[in-house]
Amino acid sequence: MRRLPLLLTTIALCGGLAVFGALDRTGSGTARPATDSARPAGGRSAPDSSLTRAITADQQRLRQLPSDAAGWARLGAEYVEQARLTADPSYYPKADEALHRSLTLAPQANADALTGLGALANARHLFDQAREFAEQAITASPAHWPAHAVLADARTQLGDDPGATEAVQQLLDRRPGTASFTRAAYDLEQHGRTDDARAALRQALDGAYDPADKAFCQYQIAELDRNSGRADEALTGYRQALLTDPDHTPALAGQARAEAALGRNDEALRDYTAAVARVPLPQYLLELGELQESLGRPEQAREQYRLLAAEQRLAAANGVVDDLTLGQFQADHGDPAEAVRLLRAEWARRQNVLVADALAWALHRTGADAEALDLARRAQAHGWRNALFLYHLGTVEHALGHTDDARTHLTEALTADPAFNPLQAPLARAALAGLG
Repeated sequence: MRRLPLLLTTIALCGGLAVFGALDRTGSGTARPATDSARPAGGRSAPDSSLTRAITADQQRLRQLPSDAAGWARLGAEYVEQARLTADPSYYPKADEALHRSLTLAPQANADALTGLGALANARHLFDQAREFAEQAITASPAHWPAHAVLADARTQLGDDPGATEAVQQLLDRRPGTASFTRAAYDLEQHGRTDDARAALRQALDGAYDPADKAFCQYQIAELDRNSGRADEALTGYRQALLTDPDHTPALAGQARAEAALGRNDEALRDYTAAVARVPLPQYLLELGELQESLGRPEQAREQYRLLAAEQRLAAANGVVDDLTLGQFQADHGDPAEAVRLLRAEWARRQNVLVADALAWALHRTGADAEALDLARRAQAHGWRNALFLYHLGTVEHALGHTDDARTHLTEALTADPAFNPLQAPLARAALAGLG
């Protein structure tokens, strides 16, 4: 397969369900990461039946063959996937135990267990550990393609831009398919190459056969439309994904996001509520809370924020380190000084554009705009036309009296997506009007 340099001119690739979970797209629109505990009405979504059957079969097999290292590695990976599908982090300790059991039974060249531990570390936001496990797995078995997927995710989150692109290419060379093409498309999008990302995902869709994979491709294409301000096209795409796979919760939440952007608030509230009932991701809870707040329903918004905080606590109790999500929430809906503390800790662990933007915004919220400006500019380093990032940069520039720059970036934010956030997009328009 042709190499995929980051500045390629064309790409004949595609995207789909990521191995061991999707990439963290936090920072795109109102989207922020996920994880923690009190559950809204409806509880967790029902686990995928085929995955549940696979877990049950492996559990039964391991009772009979407890020294089966490959079986323990497979069970551990299944627990990681179950946690992703249900947003239930209580599966993480089970995965950790199973994967370490496999590694104890077969300590040499156990690429499956090392890859599973890397995927688990990514899910827990322990990206340094994930990178180390993936590199060990690749050393043990260079052709083991899932390890390259885990490595690509870890390097992306750590802000290792060239390393992430190289890992994506290594994955493509070994396994051109759904997992590799998704990562390629995300890499392109982050570098402002949305047309190439869209072409990649469309080819992914053409090559997908499983309904879940097809729905994921349709959902990702709709996400590109939504984050580019094309809410009508996005709504059509989310609906297509739900027709393909009615259980695809991200598409249901995306449908709510597009409906909110189009002013169809009753439908958006209905679909957000249904998505939260299936899978209580903090991202969905936050988006629902902000929509309710924008509609003058403060008590309902506070309830969603309370549930978000509970989900975060549950995640932390199961080994997830996620100061990014909590810091973003605190900056806008809590204590900005606490947000700065949390996000400085996150920045010390990983210096990617998501954390740069979040820390810049938290600093702005505490009045530290001079320090915030450098970080807000770093968030633009890849060329990602992210409306939320542009709004944050323009607002910091406005606070510092950089009027021309502020006007430029606020205009770009509203051009990229006029409805990027139900609370902040109106503030961007007001600020821009104030600048003449």
